[in-house]
Amino acid sequence: MSLAFLLFLVAWIVGLVGTFVPVVPATLIIFGGAAAGALIDGFQAGRDLPFLLVFLVITAAAMLVDNLASAWGARRYGGSRAAGWGALLGGIAGLWLGPLGLLVGPLSGALLAELLVARRPMPEALRSTWGTLIGLLTGLGAKLVLHLLLGIYGFWHLWSANG
Repeated sequence: MSLAFLLFLVAWIVGLVGTFVPVVPATLIIFGGAAAGALIDGFQAGRDLPFLLVFLVITAAAMLVDNLASAWGARRYGGSRAAGWGALLGGIAGLWLGPLGLLVGPLSGALLAELLVARRPMPEALRSTWGTLIGLLTGLGAKLVLHLLLGIYGFWHLWSANG
């Protein structure tokens, strides 16, 4: 095993564990490990540039999943368009509030949007907030799958480059 492979392995494990810790930029850690691995391995544009571009696309998809899933969940459980936007904006605002904010932000955003903007009664607003939670958990599952895919792709590339 090469140093590049081992570096990516460590970054991937840290990123995989970080998938479940809201404040850890897990996807960026995995991408950083892939980029560092390609550089340590003697970057070759013909081999490594396509790898890193595909890796970047999957990385962007994994990052988008987090923000879009809670909005999808709110809409899926009968939330208004305002609830979807509230969940999205609440998720962004929650980034500034630490780990708890990443859970409370989208839920509060969806609930407040339903109550204040869509003017829905509390039971309906709570149902769409429940959908936001379902969306958050779905997003976490999708992000985990994408992180596993990034790992397989990175290992394949770095292993085949050295063997």
